[in-house]
Amino acid sequence: MLLKALVVDDEAPARSELRFLLDEAGGVEVVGEASNGPEALQLVKAIPYDVVFLDIDMPGLSGVDLAETLTGLEHPPSIVFVTAHSEHAVKAFEVAAADYLVKPVEVDRLRQAIERIKPAEETRARIERIPVEKAGKKLLLQVEDISYIMAKDDYSYLHTETERYLSTFSLAQLENKLTPSGFFRVHRRYLVNLAQVREVVPMYGGTLLLTLKDPEGTQVPVSRRRVPSLKKALGL
Repeated sequence: MLLKALVVDDEAPARSELRFLLDEAGGVEVVGEASNGPEALQLVKAIPYDVVFLDIDMPGLSGVDLAETLTGLEHPPSIVFVTAHSEHAVKAFEVAAADYLVKPVEVDRLRQAIERIKPAEETRARIERIPVEKAGKKLLLQVEDISYIMAKDDYSYLHTETERYLSTFSLAQLENKLTPSGFFRVHRRYLVNLAQVREVVPMYGGTLLLTLKDPEGTQVPVSRRRVPSLKKALGL
C-alpha cells in the first residue's frame, strides 16, 4: 500500500516541488498540504497520515514544535524534515524524526527516506500476479509476463510481448507493488520490467531510450532525472 503523506511548508512553490519529487520517488500518495503548523495539526487529527514531510523554518509554530506535538498523538505519523537548514538536524532527531533531508532534495535520497518508513514486510513482499481487464473479462496476469506499464489517467495499461491489458491500479500503486519484482519507474508515465530490457541507447540531452525484448522492439524513454539510478540498477 502507498504511504499517505502530508506536505507542510509555508512556501507554495516548495510544496509543489516536493509533491513532484514524491511522485517521481514513488511509494507515497500526497493526500494533504498545509502552509503552517496549526493547519497541519488539524489535518493530522482529521486523517490518519503515515508520514509528514515537514519544513522546519516556518512562522509561528516551527516544524520542530509541530513534530513534538505530533509525536504525542495516539497514532503519530512518521516525520521527515525537509529544510534548507542543516544546523537543525540534532533537534530533529531529538523528536525521533525518521529522516532529515536538506534542500535541494534529490529523488534517490527521498526514495531512501521513504524506504526507511515502509514496514519491512511490505518492502520484502513480492507480487506474483496482477488483476487486469480485457474484452470485458477479469484476468490474473503473471508479473514476469509484463514487459512495461504505461500510465493512462488514473489507470494503467500493462503490456506483454503480444497483448495490452487495462488495470484499475495507478502507475504509482503498481510501482509500489512491483519494485521488489525488478520493475523500475523510468519516466512519469512508464514502469519497466528490467528483465525485459534488451538495449540501452544514450540520447541527446543526457536521457536514455530503452529497447525491449518484445517482437516489435518497443522503445521506452527514460527521463534525465531517472538516468543515474537506472544505470545503477542495470549495473552500467
